[in-house]
Amino acid sequence: MSISIPNIKLNNGQEMPQVGFGLWKVDNATCADTVYNAIKAGYRLFDSAADYGNEKESGQGFARAIKDGLVKREDLFIVSKLWGTFAEYDRVEPIARKQLADFGIDYFDLYYIHFPVALRYVDPEVRYPPGWTYSGKDGDVQPIKAPLSRTWAAMETLVEKGLAKSIGISNFSGSLILEIIRGAKIVPAVLQIEHHPYLTQPTLLELAKEQGIAVTAYSSYGPQSFVELGWEHAANTPRLFDHETILKIAKDNNKTAAQVLLRWATQRGLAVIPKSNNHDRLIENLHVTDFELKEDEIKAISALNKNLRFNNPSDYLGTLHIFA
Repeated sequence: MSISIPNIKLNNGQEMPQVGFGLWKVDNATCADTVYNAIKAGYRLFDSAADYGNEKESGQGFARAIKDGLVKREDLFIVSKLWGTFAEYDRVEPIARKQLADFGIDYFDLYYIHFPVALRYVDPEVRYPPGWTYSGKDGDVQPIKAPLSRTWAAMETLVEKGLAKSIGISNFSGSLILEIIRGAKIVPAVLQIEHHPYLTQPTLLELAKEQGIAVTAYSSYGPQSFVELGWEHAANTPRLFDHETILKIAKDNNKTAAQVLLRWATQRGLAVIPKSNNHDRLIENLHVTDFELKEDEIKAISALNKNLRFNNPSDYLGTLHIFA
């Protein structure tokens, strides 16, 4: 049975699947098979990034699925991101072309600025993905002067040249979003943010709505993804999967805790990008738009907010205080 995933219409007329597959922390050895199996299960949006280090393997999965007739290229919605070491105007297009070549595709459906930071350039021939530091050594984070407006102007040229159909921003605060828009020829189509019941960011969502910018939530399960990284901050936070509020709502709706967390987002108009290597959970995660939570259930989940952010460079780098 095929699964129908709703689309979100972007401000440029493009249609983006509301449920996608996130490629962060997907192991290189299994990535091609994971992507292929996700396509087979019904996923069409795949969210990647230069920093994930698995773009070539993801591309192999796409190519195999296309070759086997599971999909055509135009059926897929392929997303990647610009890393901060390539924030200077003249570096944006070359790295986007490299990423496209790694994927084996001609254009991105959506291409984000990954973080609102500019870092000293690291040649991809020297190290790729470059990570946060110039030398690869802990603590060697070297910010540079590269105006955000110029980075965005370079992103706009990607659209003009057909290298990206849509462009967006990730991990941006409200003031930076407004700063981008003030000088933009192309308004960002999508804002990607950390969003879960411990970090609801209602004012940021309202700003995006006012500006006609769609929102994609990452880390929908809260601390779960970061516990896997061994981060103490996340390990010391109660798991949303075990929270009595989530478990009760899941039981009342005959759904899993994961499905409830994802539906809490999709029912409020956000896109989500969960991942799983388990086939049954792959399918379950697609079924997060075909049931309705009650209004009081939505409110109960939102009331869990603690303004608790896990993906904060301040915490793991000791600098780049972008959420100050």
